Amino acid sequence: QVQLVESGGGLVQAGGSLRLSCAASRSIFSINNMGWYRQAPGKQRELVATITSGGSTNYADSVKGRFTISRDNAKDTVFLQMNSLKPEDTAVYYCNARVGAGYWGKGTLVTVSS
Repeated sequence: QVQLVESGGGLVQAGGSLRLSCAASRSIFSINNMGWYRQAPGKQRELVATITSGGSTNYADSVKGRFTISRDNAKDTVFLQMNSLKPEDTAVYYCNARVGAGYWGKGTLVTVSS
């Protein structure tokens, strides 16, 4: 079992940047796939980015070139650097650990104003 706690969300103007963090309650070294998802009001949750234990990454087309996912296994933390933010990036961002039944954090709200 693993608990995930997201942080770093907030209000930012379009074109700005934010860095989200996801702290895990135990070692993530053996967790092959960690990821960020988001859910905008009235929409379904969607994948933003994932990263494997080997460092391979995958991004939604809508964020490619603007967002960067990374992981620090020594600190049991996954990051999402978000640059050139757009109003359509406004959502609750969730961290996910793909292990066992899968685990989710409670999310952190990102609001991008135009």
